[in-house]
Amino acid sequence: MDALSRIFAALADPTRRDMIARLAEGDATVSRLAEPYRMTLQAVYKHLRVLEDAGLVSRPRGPQPRPVRLEVRALDLMDTWIERHRDRVEQRYRRLDAVIADMRRDEHEQDHADSHRGRSGAAGHPDDS
Repeated sequence: MDALSRIFAALADPTRRDMIARLAEGDATVSRLAEPYRMTLQAVYKHLRVLEDAGLVSRPRGPQPRPVRLEVRALDLMDTWIERHRDRVEQRYRRLDAVIADMRRDEHEQDHADSHRGRSGAAGHPDDS
C-alpha cells in the first residue's frame, strides 16, 4: 500500500481523526490522548500504531512518557493530492458554467427573435392568428 493510501485508511476511523485533531493543538502523551475515549490503553496504542505506520504521528524513542507528535508532512501529502483533484473538478465546473451560460444566452436570443417575429408577423398577416 502506498503512503497516501495508508494515510486515508488511517483517517477512515473517527477515533484516529479525533486524535489527529487533538494533536494539531499540540503534542500529547499517550495517557493524555487516551483520556476522552472509552477504551483500553492497549486499544489506544493500536490506533496510534496505525497512525504511526501511515506517517501521521511519531513518538521519539526513550523512556515513558513520550510525547506523540503530529507529522505535518503526511498531511501535506494528502493536501497536495486533494488540491490537485479539487483544481480538476473546479475546471470542469467552470467549463460546465460556460456551456450553461452559452445555452441561456442562445435561448434568450431565440426568445427575443421569436418575440420580434411574432409582433411583426401579427401586424403584417391577420390570417396567421
